[in-house]
Amino acid sequence: MTDKYITLAHGNGGRFMRSLIEDLFAKHLDNDLLDIQGDATLLEQPHGRLMMSVDGFTVQPLQFPGGDIGSLAVHGTVNDLALSGATPLYLSLSAIIEEGLEFEVLDQLIKSLAQAANKAEVKVVTGDTKVVPRGHGGGIYLTTTGVGVQNPDNQPSIKKIQAKDKVLVSGSVGDHGTCVMLAREEFGLRGDLQSDSACVLPLTRTAMQYDGLRFMRDPTRGGLATVAYEISRSTDLDCRLFEEKIPVKNPVRSVCEMLGYDPYYLACEGRVVAVVAPDQANDLLKAWQQLPDGKDAAIIGQLEASDKCRVILETPLGGERLLEELEDDPLPRIC
Repeated sequence: MTDKYITLAHGNGGRFMRSLIEDLFAKHLDNDLLDIQGDATLLEQPHGRLMMSVDGFTVQPLQFPGGDIGSLAVHGTVNDLALSGATPLYLSLSAIIEEGLEFEVLDQLIKSLAQAANKAEVKVVTGDTKVVPRGHGGGIYLTTTGVGVQNPDNQPSIKKIQAKDKVLVSGSVGDHGTCVMLAREEFGLRGDLQSDSACVLPLTRTAMQYDGLRFMRDPTRGGLATVAYEISRSTDLDCRLFEEKIPVKNPVRSVCEMLGYDPYYLACEGRVVAVVAPDQANDLLKAWQQLPDGKDAAIIGQLEASDKCRVILETPLGGERLLEELEDDPLPRIC
């Protein structure tokens, strides 16, 4: 492909669009199901219960330390399936590309997407591309739909949570939100922090081995505090978090202190929050800590009987602070 930039002609259904699909998308996403070149793909019926998830991605900047919109589009949808106890199998991909995007950048993003899909052992089996006029998009928007199969013998659900259950997180919080903020350089700050964007399948597969697993969620938009609030609101229990147990990296804490952000509300893109029966929490913690993406895992809280449905942050000195439901968007377009 000799063009340097995407033009509107690359979305008109003709020769340029065919070249875009064949020379760029198909080059990276090639597989037996995608190669049929049809408008729909026939999928084999897997054993188990089918699960489906869809997510859209509009992050700015498109590339950031530790990831980009391409890998993020795979991780986001694969993780949603994994956290529901499913094994992801297939993805669809919709790309809305802005006129003027450099082909080199687009090539890098789709290559990254393909690598993330291969690592997660999922196939992109169908897709669509559109090109919008310059100024009508943020470079590229991606939407992925995922299909997976759930094991009916173990189905995590927020309805299973009970008082005295323990809350675990698989690693440090706020990394992705802070990394994207620094990558925008809106505040004149720089650092070597990387996004935690990753596939959480190894973490969820390990957690699914425990019959005391109640619930899993990834703390994306709204961060850890929003997941804790969701748990409390849905169970009529207090969710008590212990501040000294929550892993927060020093660069994240420093940036938040300087700019007035709260790390507990900043997004993660490769972490798991799990609620587990109290007698199995330590075992799951040790198992997570044996994994590369779980070495910083910690037991950070517990559920308590209450009629107030609060999220309570207990400070190292024994004080308490209520974490309220998020209202303002602390950092837009982070995923």
